[in-house]
Amino acid sequence: MKKIKIKNKEIYNFSTPYVIAEIGANHNGDMVLAKTMIDSAKANGADCVKFQSWSPSSLIAKEEYDRNQKYDDSPKKHFGSLKEMVEKYYLREEQHYELKEYCDSQKIDFCSTPFSEYEVDILLKCDVPFFKIASMDINNIQLLNYVADKDRPVILSTGMATLGEIDNAVNFLSKNGCKEMALLHCISIYPPLFEDINLNNILMLQKAFGLPIGFSDHSIGFSIPLASIALGACIIEKHYTTDKNLPGWDHEISADPGELLVICREGKNINTSLGVYNRIVSKSEQEKKAKFRRSIVVNKNLAAGHILTEKDLTSKRPGTGISPDLVSALIGRSLIADKENDTLLKWTDLK
Repeated sequence: MKKIKIKNKEIYNFSTPYVIAEIGANHNGDMVLAKTMIDSAKANGADCVKFQSWSPSSLIAKEEYDRNQKYDDSPKKHFGSLKEMVEKYYLREEQHYELKEYCDSQKIDFCSTPFSEYEVDILLKCDVPFFKIASMDINNIQLLNYVADKDRPVILSTGMATLGEIDNAVNFLSKNGCKEMALLHCISIYPPLFEDINLNNILMLQKAFGLPIGFSDHSIGFSIPLASIALGACIIEKHYTTDKNLPGWDHEISADPGELLVICREGKNINTSLGVYNRIVSKSEQEKKAKFRRSIVVNKNLAAGHILTEKDLTSKRPGTGISPDLVSALIGRSLIADKENDTLLKWTDLK
């Protein structure tokens, strides 16, 4: 079973899920808000907070800006043009270092998704514990090549990608020096329809690649990421906000503090409850047998010397006497002494 290691945490299929609170650009360019979100993510159980590292020049071409396009596939109204939003929401280089230092002080992992080589270099200076590659860059071989040999685990989202494209990316990263890798099943719709989520892809990816498989979730609420954990997802990435009504691209599809708490707490409970494949009766259940199971009792007053028939016997609690599945061994045996109605039959009662 292949694993990746993030700091002192080993992550593999069906391991305790590593939960990434994806703040992304939900900080809205406000470092006070960013730190409030870090505090909240930590308080509600996240292992890591992750941001997005892009600049006005590293992500979007001039042609796209010139069209004044807005990412308006949600009902929320956004201010200004696409260029104005990108300018407001992007993380400046010095803000990376500020947030990394703050995460260290709060004892929560800091990471960010780079969108260019320049931002990879910033994150190396921040000593991030892994590189996350966004779904949009699964075929960006220049970026994949740049992160492959940086001696960090690579976590690769698979939204919009065919199985062939995933395979190409995995092979490319491996051939170019990446020693630890995990994949995230992802649907790059915000939010996706339930029928399009296809959580069974988690099982397929586990089998197809033999790598740790997680889930990058864009659904509303917490039920879908919890369900993914039951399928063995070992990394959960969920957009995070302290207020779904804040302006910005992703707040309304993000988990709020209460939802993140449920994902972290119940996710661990689900993972623990999966247990092992082999059938085991626990010590606690063994102890229940004496109270919950039945024993053979006589159903009438019987005299010494009586020869037992099936009609003389029934089964009732407790389970401290002769087990009901041994009833055939009692038929035709005779009693040594009188036996009172509704009492447990013992082997010592029989000749």
